[in-house]
Formats: sequence, C-alpha cells, structure tokens
Amino acid sequence: MYLYPSLYRKLKRGPQVILPKDIGMIIAFSGIDRNSVCIDAGTGSGWLAVSLARICKHVYSYDLRDDFLAIAEKNRQILGLDNLTLTKGDVSKRIAETDADLVTLDLPSSEKALRNAKKALKPGGVVVGYLPHTEQAKKFVLKMESLGFGDIYSIEAIVRDMLIRKEGVRPSTKGIWHTAYLVFGRKPQ
Repeated sequence: MYLYPSLYRKLKRGPQVILPKDIGMIIAFSGIDRNSVCIDAGTGSGWLAVSLARICKHVYSYDLRDDFLAIAEKNRQILGLDNLTLTKGDVSKRIAETDADLVTLDLPSSEKALRNAKKALKPGGVVVGYLPHTEQAKKFVLKMESLGFGDIYSIEAIVRDMLIRKEGVRPSTKGIWHTAYLVFGRKPQ
C-alpha cells in the first residue's frame, strides 16, 4: 500500500492532485532549491504548489477556478506558507512574473502556455509539463522545440509496492502506475 507522507495526509483535496512520486521527480530533475522562484500553473488542490513553497524562496501559482484556489488557500494556511501567492489567471494569456527558475504546467493544453512560460523563465530556467496522455506529451515537445527550448526529455515515474514475506520477495500487484508524463526543457542561456 502506497503511504503518503504525513504532510499530505493533512492537506485538503478537490481536483486530481500531483502525487508525491511526481513532485519528487519535478524537484530533483529541475534542480530547484531555497533560492528558487517557481511558477505553478494549474493549481488544482495546490499539492505541488505547497510542496514547492516548502523548499523554495517563492512560488506563484495560477488557476482559472475560484473553487480550486479556495482549496489551495486552505492547504497554504494548514502549512503556514507565506511564500506562496495564489492568483486567478490564464497563463496561456499572461504570466506576470519574470526571472523564474521553474515553471510547471499542469493544464489540458499546456503547450499553449509555453511561449509565456519561456518569457517568465530566467536563462537556464526549466519548464515542466505534467501531461497524462502521450498525445499531449508529443504536442508539448514539438512546441518546445519550435520555441528553442533545449535539454528536452520526458520521464514517467511508477511506484511498485514490494511484497516481502517469509516465503520470498516479489513485486506486489498493487502500486501507483501511470499518473502522467513529465516533460522537461531548459530555456537557453
């Protein structure tokens, strides 16, 4: 059985959330740290936004829906995070912040926000698409290539529980399999 860290058991949940397995990969592969400024688009319940805010200097998170932003605000308050700014807005039309180290896009048509994400990133900054379907990943990569992003790569994180018994050890038939493809790219220096 997949156990959530105690932090996530406290948080409220409305729309589908980005799970710890993917959050960890985003943090590890983007190279963000306590000096990083991040932009998170598609706030949803805010699990990624609060996770980033726990380790980064500041996080700006955008969503179109007031009900989702209200859930994320509750989660921000539960963790007492003053470095997380929640904003109602469409990142495919505008991102106010600039000089970000990371932009995450968890949107139905994330590729439509890539031009603004690139403008918001500092040189060498990373964009990550959280994309449930292969078709979305393909569109995202092709758009990244057309915009001149470099170091483009895609991964999928799968958690497989292990059944450990006296008789022997083997993979369990339970686990968290596919959630999304994570597509990373870097703004040129």
